[in-house]
Amino acid sequence: MSAADFPQVVRSGERAWADEAIRIITAEANRSADTHLYSVPLPEQWGIELFIKDESTHRSGSLKHRLARSLFLFGLVNGWIGPGTTIVEASSGSTAVSEAYFARLLGLPFIAVMARSTSEEKIRLIEDFGGSCLLVDHPGEVYSTAEEVARTTGGHYMDQFTYAERATDWRGNNNIAESIFQQMSREKHPVPEWIVVGAGTGGTSATIGRYLRYHRHPSKLAVVDPENSAFYPSWRDGDPELTTGMPSRIEGIGRPRVEPSFVPAVIDAMIPIPDAASIAAMRHLKRYANLDAGPSTGTNLWGVWQLIAGMVARGEQGSVVTLMCDPGNRYACSHQSDAWLAGKGLDPSPHERTIERFLDTGVWEPFAE
Repeated sequence: MSAADFPQVVRSGERAWADEAIRIITAEANRSADTHLYSVPLPEQWGIELFIKDESTHRSGSLKHRLARSLFLFGLVNGWIGPGTTIVEASSGSTAVSEAYFARLLGLPFIAVMARSTSEEKIRLIEDFGGSCLLVDHPGEVYSTAEEVARTTGGHYMDQFTYAERATDWRGNNNIAESIFQQMSREKHPVPEWIVVGAGTGGTSATIGRYLRYHRHPSKLAVVDPENSAFYPSWRDGDPELTTGMPSRIEGIGRPRVEPSFVPAVIDAMIPIPDAASIAAMRHLKRYANLDAGPSTGTNLWGVWQLIAGMVARGEQGSVVTLMCDPGNRYACSHQSDAWLAGKGLDPSPHERTIERFLDTGVWEPFAE
């Protein structure tokens, strides 16, 4: 047989482009330091430590930087993204900001489909990273609109709500759970009693919950959920088809439907959080620990305070870890604005007093709405 008789390998230009795109994204990750894990002081006599992992320090400014990187790599290795592919995403804002950043790294056009209520600051950030925004009147319209835009442009719909739980390696490989445990390794209580997160896609809770089980850590996973979201009542009732038809007022978390990436079986506890309490905890954090965070971080913290209150009441010691999801300056015209809160009928002040009283007395007496 001659050489011509053997199978020939043809390396396409698209494959070479994808190789270079993957190199660019992994090089960006290699240049990036890990995010800080801050210790937040609590009364010493409690014997409890609180840590906040600050995901706002990523280059694109939020927890969603990790997800966006994973989604791009997932799309590239599956052959869904090629040279010139228009990237389309349905988002409440932060994922779109991060995806716009990575699209610009690869020289790809990016379109974010978002609700018209998305904060002006997030829209500006997407545009600053070279993306464009298509705003719809109701959050439930983002899915079908994004699919249609991808179809008409010949682009790729990233669909974070479906692929978040599978694009990230939950066994390790520098995911957020592995990072938390590495950073906690020299603390007095290196294995947290609780890790507390919110759910937007459900990808973060799925990754952390699976990691805890795979590595047989005794840590428990609590997921907090804002008003109008379908996740908590679905988890409580065991109904994956439950919908609310209502938008979340806490950007980045809470959905009107149960997203495909939400994995309820890995969650040990879910805590519904009033929106005013989320704002209160966000504001209190800035005064108490000089950390300026967005409202979804406040949702995390209101859940954290309740869990710590339970530990104090039972005389338990240990550590609790939660996430700072994005910075407060993204919400200057919304959740940080007294006028905006008044227009939404939200009064955080009684809830702020609940937190302050708890830290003074160790007794949790929440304001009754």
